[in-house]
Amino acid sequence: MHISPVDWAIVAAYFALSTGIGLWFTKRGGESLDQYFLSGRQVPWWLAGAAMVATTFAADTPLVVTGLVATKGVAGNWLWWNFVMSGMLTVFFFARLWRRANVMTDVELAEVRYGGKPAAFLRGFRAVYLAIPINLIILGWVTRAMIKILTISLGLRDVSIAGMTVSGEVVAVGICFLITVAYAVAAGMWAVLWTDLVQFIIKMTAVIILAVFSVRAVGGIDVMKVKLAAHFGSEKAALSVLPVSAGPLGLHAYAWMPLLTLGVYLSVQWWAAWYPGAEPGGGGYIAQRIFAAKTERDGVLATLFFNIAHYALRPWPWIVTGLATVILYPNLKDKEAGYVQAFVDLLPTPWRGFMLAGFAAAYMSTVGTHLNWGASYLVNDVYKRFLKTDATQKHYVAVSRATTVLLFLASIGVTSQLSSVEKAWELLLALGAGTGLVLILRWYWWRINAWSEISAMTASFVVSVLGFIYIKPRFAPDDPNATATVMLVTVVLSTIVWLSVTLLTKPEPDEKLDSFYLRVRPGGPGWAVVSRRLGFGVESTPGGALAWTNWIAGIIAVYATLFGIGKIIFGYNGTGLTMLAVAAASFYWISRSFRDEQPPAPSSATHPPEPRSPRTPLSASAAP
Repeated sequence: MHISPVDWAIVAAYFALSTGIGLWFTKRGGESLDQYFLSGRQVPWWLAGAAMVATTFAADTPLVVTGLVATKGVAGNWLWWNFVMSGMLTVFFFARLWRRANVMTDVELAEVRYGGKPAAFLRGFRAVYLAIPINLIILGWVTRAMIKILTISLGLRDVSIAGMTVSGEVVAVGICFLITVAYAVAAGMWAVLWTDLVQFIIKMTAVIILAVFSVRAVGGIDVMKVKLAAHFGSEKAALSVLPVSAGPLGLHAYAWMPLLTLGVYLSVQWWAAWYPGAEPGGGGYIAQRIFAAKTERDGVLATLFFNIAHYALRPWPWIVTGLATVILYPNLKDKEAGYVQAFVDLLPTPWRGFMLAGFAAAYMSTVGTHLNWGASYLVNDVYKRFLKTDATQKHYVAVSRATTVLLFLASIGVTSQLSSVEKAWELLLALGAGTGLVLILRWYWWRINAWSEISAMTASFVVSVLGFIYIKPRFAPDDPNATATVMLVTVVLSTIVWLSVTLLTKPEPDEKLDSFYLRVRPGGPGWAVVSRRLGFGVESTPGGALAWTNWIAGIIAVYATLFGIGKIIFGYNGTGLTMLAVAAASFYWISRSFRDEQPPAPSSATHPPEPRSPRTPLSASAAP
């Protein structure tokens, strides 16, 4: 592919802009840990929400979606669309509570919710687990994907560095990585958030432009539908958003999505399985953005915007391009590579340069977030909590910057050995395969204790590993029911284990439960014994009964928007407009309930101030 000077100038301008943002916020980000990792908790909802979306827009995501639609049609996206239910649960049941918790990381909640050595162990273990194996593998994964993209698109020559021959693609990715490290180290979260916003705009513009050129290349939407019908056997098999079809004998599932697998996705996986970016009850970098929001309302609106943009608005340019690659490259073995090939073949100058900048932006937004996120665990929840508890803010910021660089160096090693850790990724995710319910209930049931979480993680990991060894081999190699069965067995057995452990171990001390309740005010019948003791009576959960209707309305709104846009793109305007009208009505319902919502009432009783822990000063009491 020929890259003109104009294309390179666009890429260079993007790099200069990203670097400039980092330099602009360097002084502000270096003032304290709160500024470095949470932007002083002064982020408006639109910036926090855009950053959430940008982070999940990794360089490999369009390639993955292309592979799904090229082999399974549009409905192949249910492999990740099912997480809408979990995302909306976070919006209406957990975003407020996370903001009230006033923590710096989600794992810090362990010592806010629980007490004693089990809580300290849980916090330290999860911090190391998320910051090192999980975080580094994600960084290695997206870096390897970026190398693949540049290998196909640029075909750069090898270069000699210190007597060693290094591929040009690795050097190009290294430049992206170094620029990201520079602004992430210098300015922390402020730079990450603002570069995320710029990167999201560039990325979305680039993928929309590629989708337009792809449709033109196949002869337009009508021609595309005819050719897709010939390839998949019918237009419905290619374009249907549901992985099932209705027949005279009832519903029939497509071969790649048996009804058992679909049932697990829709009724179990979204709440039972922990996955980075889609944690039951929120967590990870989604929670980090909520912590950084100015108010509870900003945190809720940011998470709502994220779920709408992530699931409903962003996928269609990828899907359209992916469907076009089925027609343009029918014999391509690597279906995911079709997306990059379309970019190489179809875009003229200056759009080539814009697309290159878009891929760089997709890569850098993910890397910037993961470096900052991982460093926050190691500094706040390991170094500051266990190793040096009384240093100055300047010292902790300096350690944070050094930790960010160390994570960068470690991720290089993981990237170079990625082929040997792909199985480890599967096993690491198994650790959270059945932990979702306890992560949800810890907010709404006083009886959950630290041993509940520890036993859930342990049981999930053990049962999942045994399932992959003894259950999965009983199925055909590509049978999706194998993973679904392992998931069901893991959820059932791990739930039995953690429930038994919960009831057989002592509850958290009253003073810890009282402290948590006063701080977060979760409400609900699960906390009645505590709320009555504190003089609140039986409080409703945040949002009350409307939270449930908002959750349902949110799910309907996202799916109706998603499917409605798709119908309009493919010419079914009547159906599409009807779906969008349903989505608008659902959003209107949500907006009315937001206006009517009241903050938690103060207690009629007199309570002593919440005690501060000398080892966790950032966990100090905060008003709801």
